[in-house]
Amino acid sequence: MERTLLQRIDAFLQESSMPPTVFGRAAVRDPKLVSDLRAGREPGGLLICRLEHFMSMWRTERHAGRVAPQGDRRTRSFRQSAK
Repeated sequence: MERTLLQRIDAFLQESSMPPTVFGRAAVRDPKLVSDLRAGREPGGLLICRLEHFMSMWRTERHAGRVAPQGDRRTRSFRQSAK
């Protein structure tokens, strides 16, 4: 059974350590995107393509070693101060 878009996004958020608002803003300039999808928003075809493309490109960049799990400002500063 194929996973829904929201399930794929949730898996990506966990994989990337990216907060939902950061994902929405980076992918489609909509920080409330994930919360709206969770509340029942139905995405159009173009939006789905843009989201899938963003996730695919992020994974490609990560595999190439050019990007690390992002997190948010709080977790990044915590990780940097722990070093």
